[in-house]
Amino acid sequence: MKELVEKINAEFADFAKNAEAQVAKGNKAAGARARKAALALMKDLKEFRKISVDAAK
Repeated sequence: MKELVEKINAEFADFAKNAEAQVAKGNKAAGARARKAALALMKDLKEFRKISVDAAK
């Protein structure tokens, strides 16, 4: 689970960097990278939720 949390933190950092580049500089390619990172982040957050619920049982 610790590895998953580290992966989520890394993906969020990547998302934040690219989203900022899109907003601040109008970088369209960074926007595409941010959207891709957001999808990966959603997938991993769902996995975290699943593992967390199982651990709470």
